Amino acid sequence: MRVGIGLPNTIPGTPGTLLTTWARRADAGPFSTAAVLDRLVYDSVDPFATLSAAAAVTGRIGLATMIAIGPLRPAGVLAKQADAVHRLSGGRFTLGLGIGARGDDYTAAGADRRTRGATLSDQLALLRTEDTPYPVLCGGSSGAAFARTARYADGYAHGGGPPRAFASAVTRVRAAFADHGRRTAPLLWGQGYFALSEPDSGSDYLRDYYSFTGPFADTVAAANLTSARAIKDFVRGYEDEGCDELILFPTVADPDEVDRLAEVLA
Repeated sequence: MRVGIGLPNTIPGTPGTLLTTWARRADAGPFSTAAVLDRLVYDSVDPFATLSAAAAVTGRIGLATMIAIGPLRPAGVLAKQADAVHRLSGGRFTLGLGIGARGDDYTAAGADRRTRGATLSDQLALLRTEDTPYPVLCGGSSGAAFARTARYADGYAHGGGPPRAFASAVTRVRAAFADHGRRTAPLLWGQGYFALSEPDSGSDYLRDYYSFTGPFADTVAAANLTSARAIKDFVRGYEDEGCDELILFPTVADPDEVDRLAEVLA
């Protein structure tokens, strides 16, 4: 299993210079991919702009959206943004897409949240029509999301949680691929959150980022990986469940977190 690291583009107050510093360190480390999250109504940096900047200062590491909220963007704009990162990175890009769950993002984008599933399906169909040269992953936890993944995507981007939650989702993804007559096995990506310094700050960030979920935000914060042992157990659990690539997203924007995580994985 490959292990990647997230860029802190959604941690409030993170300057652009820190994002490029983080990307350089990740490129010099053992990580397979540098990935980003997506949020519109939040103190964050656009995911495609972040990856474009990362592409300019790296030469080895893969770059991925994990995930971008497709329906917030017109289909043509989404395709253009993805193509730009693919070209700027010299073919190191993976596009992960989902519908998102935050109503305020849709309001700000002027997009219809009620039709977001159909919109994402149309976007994925367009990407497939254009024969995109980069892998496409699809996220979500509903039956419609798994069917969408099997019909249009190369693989599945799991939204986080313990290894057993990933295993349950993988079972449904594989069944959907079989139902759609897909002969290739799906790419299987997972994610988690970590903070090897300032764990309280990291948990506060997660509570704020997921505040739209109500009390469930506390559950997400409690799952923040704050020790070397917790990270190793988490990585091992995902590997045992057949994950191809696991992205660990930071909850603290200290660039030394890159080196701390590299030491743990070593």
